[in-house]
Amino acid sequence: MEVGLVRSIDIDQTMQQAYLDYAMSVIVARALPDARDGLKPVHRRILYAMFDMGLRPDTAYKKSARIVGEVLGKYHPHGDMAVYESMARMAQDFSMRCLLVEGQGNFGSVDGDPPAAMRYTEARLTASAMEMLADIRKETVDFSDNFDGSLQEPDVLPSALPNLLVNGATGIAVGMSTNIPPHNLAEVVGALVYMLGNWERLDDVNIEDLMKFIQGPDFPTGGVIVQDTHEDDLTAAYGTGRGRVTVQSRCHIEEITRGRSRIIVTELPYMTNKSSLIEHIAQLARDGNLEGIADLRDESDRHGLRIVIELTRTAEPEKVLQDLYKRTAMRSTFGIIMLALVEGEPRMLSLKQALRHYLDHRLVVIRRRTEYELARARARLHILEGLRVALKHLDEIIDLIKKAPDADVARDRLMKRYRLSDIQAQAILDMQLRRLAALERKKIEDEYKELLAQIKDLETLLKSPLKMRQVVASELQQVKEAYGDRRRTQITRLGASAKSVLPVLTATDLLPEQTVWVSATIDGLISRTLDDKPPRISGNLAPRFLLQVNTRDTLFLVSEKGEAAGIPVQTLPEAPNPQDGSPKHKVSALSDSDNLAALFTLPPKDERLEGWFVFTATQQGMLKKTPLEELPGPTGHSFTLVKVNDEDRLGWVRLTDGQSEILLATADGMAIRFHENDVRPMGLVAAGVNGIKLGVRDLVIGMELFPRRGEVLLITSDGKAKRVEIGQFPLQGRYGQGVIAWKLPRTSQLVGVALGRPTTRITVLIDKLAPKAMRLDEAPLQTRSASGKAVLDLKAGYQVLGLSIPWAVPRPVAGEKAVGDKEIQVPEEIEGQDQPEVEQLSFGMAGPAVKTALAAAAVKKGRSITAKTSDGKPSPAKIKQAKAAPVPKPKPEPVKAKANLSSQSKPTQVKPPAQAKAPPKPRGIKTTPTVATGKKAKPVKKSLLKEEGIPETKTSPSKVKTGSQSQAKVKVAVGDTKTKATTKTKSVKKEATVKTKSTPPAAAGKKPQKSTAQKSKPIKKTGGKATKASKPRKSSFTVKSTDVVIPNIVLPPGWKPLTKKNPQSKRKPKP
Repeated sequence: MEVGLVRSIDIDQTMQQAYLDYAMSVIVARALPDARDGLKPVHRRILYAMFDMGLRPDTAYKKSARIVGEVLGKYHPHGDMAVYESMARMAQDFSMRCLLVEGQGNFGSVDGDPPAAMRYTEARLTASAMEMLADIRKETVDFSDNFDGSLQEPDVLPSALPNLLVNGATGIAVGMSTNIPPHNLAEVVGALVYMLGNWERLDDVNIEDLMKFIQGPDFPTGGVIVQDTHEDDLTAAYGTGRGRVTVQSRCHIEEITRGRSRIIVTELPYMTNKSSLIEHIAQLARDGNLEGIADLRDESDRHGLRIVIELTRTAEPEKVLQDLYKRTAMRSTFGIIMLALVEGEPRMLSLKQALRHYLDHRLVVIRRRTEYELARARARLHILEGLRVALKHLDEIIDLIKKAPDADVARDRLMKRYRLSDIQAQAILDMQLRRLAALERKKIEDEYKELLAQIKDLETLLKSPLKMRQVVASELQQVKEAYGDRRRTQITRLGASAKSVLPVLTATDLLPEQTVWVSATIDGLISRTLDDKPPRISGNLAPRFLLQVNTRDTLFLVSEKGEAAGIPVQTLPEAPNPQDGSPKHKVSALSDSDNLAALFTLPPKDERLEGWFVFTATQQGMLKKTPLEELPGPTGHSFTLVKVNDEDRLGWVRLTDGQSEILLATADGMAIRFHENDVRPMGLVAAGVNGIKLGVRDLVIGMELFPRRGEVLLITSDGKAKRVEIGQFPLQGRYGQGVIAWKLPRTSQLVGVALGRPTTRITVLIDKLAPKAMRLDEAPLQTRSASGKAVLDLKAGYQVLGLSIPWAVPRPVAGEKAVGDKEIQVPEEIEGQDQPEVEQLSFGMAGPAVKTALAAAAVKKGRSITAKTSDGKPSPAKIKQAKAAPVPKPKPEPVKAKANLSSQSKPTQVKPPAQAKAPPKPRGIKTTPTVATGKKAKPVKKSLLKEEGIPETKTSPSKVKTGSQSQAKVKVAVGDTKTKATTKTKSVKKEATVKTKSTPPAAAGKKPQKSTAQKSKPIKKTGGKATKASKPRKSSFTVKSTDVVIPNIVLPPGWKPLTKKNPQSKRKPKP
């Protein structure tokens, strides 16, 4: 340029060209991400610089200022704050769905606080960032000169992670901008694998097919995406690359006291400033633009976000919540603009195009990596071929080298004599003498063979596009398994009335309905079976929880801290062995440190029956009853089921219909039984009410719900156990001291309580040992004052920790709840499982009237009751429902008969069938009652179905004797025929001993006399106590899962005990 030369130029054209250059520089080199790796140039340079510095996930952190200086000096000649802020954003878990930088220090917050100065913070790469840089040293991507031509930098990263959709991008260029939302990694991989599997007909794949996998954006801050039922914004946005979605905060309403409520905000829309939001809400309340707010607090901590909005007494929570959504950033719109660089040009991409560009990039990376590895393998094979020649002519080559004047001459002679290349000859000259050993020679041969096989595989891979796509799909699945997690953002559809919110139809909803088993081990491994067969259990590795559920159900995991998380059963990992399950923190929102307290399942919300509750109890005796309507669905986030103090732990969770009775047992051997109605229903987060008055250092060790047929098993820390009848625990009010369930020495304490049948299997948790499976009948049946029996042989230093009952809770669905004596639906008969035996409580929570009706209906279906003798062996007698048989019509004046009934439990009204054929007499039972027809009494064998609770037509009592075995004489009418019988029964939940004394028939033509029992053996008196000389053989009836037994006998109204003496007994009745 000449000095002083002035030229005239057109300012219009110059400004256009200069601005165009500036615009293209901003668009291509600064603001827009590449469609292949989803990174802007500054982010790509930061990751590559950290990779070049060796900041791997397993290395030490480096100062952020050191990293920024490296990036500025080598690759990015711009401002240092721009580089530091870009790096800090990749370390913010509220900005990135999958973190690429692991920061140490203050890297900002959701309140809008900026990161600390770069001299204070440190950083290194994450494991997911290493996936972005994988194989970059294998010539998989192109490199170009940096700004001064001194170094090379990658034009794009190999990116085994689909970063563009997973982490999204936001940028403002010149005349255009991009705003790509983040997505769930597992869903994106599912769509990519689907496209690879349908590569040949990729043109037929539409947006609806892809949205079966990618439901929508998945923001790192969670929230709820709300869509109108009549408008599908997501489908339009994914189809055109431009659209918008409405995102709102996740909130729930809690009841503080009567008449007052509060709104709890736990998640905010993406990129919403929490501090600004709270300030805006407070300003609206002060100005009077938002009514009903009494207090506003920010209770967020390291466990998560929590904004508390307390309302006035007159405020309507739903109306206030809608006002908050309308007036504040609690509901905002996210505009989707899927603009990215394709071959250096900005293009608007649809969802399918974005996925296709990424797959094309990965196929190129796999091809170039294969070519690189093939070239390296061939080069190494070429050297090995020369070494094999040298080893074959070892002595001649050594002599040739010794005679050569220098290395160059030796190399030339080797090349000329053995036809070797320059590289092979040099490798022979460089070979060490130790390579001449026999072992080293064998290694060379083995390596040669391996290289031949590797080269063959690589050549096959290069020739087969199908295999290359399979490699891409396999690597994507590995990334999904390593870094995939649950969806955080819930997608709902808002109905036309704006009141009902329904979940979006997902791929899970399209799967067939199936019955499976869900198990959870003590270590927190969760799994489900492939079908309705129980899982395989070996030895003492029994799961802690085992439930038979439906694939449409939602499984709720509850931790000891009171946190719960809902998981669709369909999404649980499938494993035939519970020990092969996945950890709870990988399948749910619970953390790895949370110990499981309970598992239960619920059907879809539209199938749940009103009036059911979740009943919980803690170790300090705090009880809570929460309606099922309060529980959220499978949102992917945890929620607080019950507020538990730091010194307390949640121990028991049960489902109930509101009509049950509660039994609490403590470590000091106390127990209390009260009705469930003593505990009022409460909302989520509430702490509950006290259930029992505990002594100093005493804790609750078990909770059971009545009515459940069976006995109460108690077990101590030193391995002693006993069974106690349910009736021995009196019904009283809540928050009492209870009664003594076991008088324990100071060296022992009660650690477990269980309610079930004698054949019920339980798991005993032992310190330092594997869990032990046992049955209830391994413990003796005793009273509350008995000392129990040692059922476990524990060595010194070992103790029992507690019990785990793998019982299947009832599914509260329509058709299972009945009130009073109304018509009910009897559930289908459940087949018994040999291993493990799990109680199926499909109607176990019903009241006595319902249970009686269910039992009668079951008897009509022909269900059987299998008898077992007292030694545990099965009896040959199997009593079934008697077939109806005609009975001759008797004369109008029947003969009245009396029968003695004794029972320790609460009586229940029973009615035997009017017409029945006598079944075969079981072993150990004597039955010879008489039936009078007016002329002659005929001996008839009495069916044990009466003892098991089959309804009679009429029952009227006549006599009762109080004491350990209360006796009652009952007049029994069968049609118009009066039955004369004396029966003595000891009613037990699981075992029933029935003894009936025979009565001689009346003489023909004489007036019938009162029934006279046969004389039994004399009673000996020893030390003031009466003991029988001999006892008749008892018969024990064990109820299976298909049996129906009514455990109690209810006497009719107006019943009064009689004081008339037994004419055959010389003993005076007890008062």
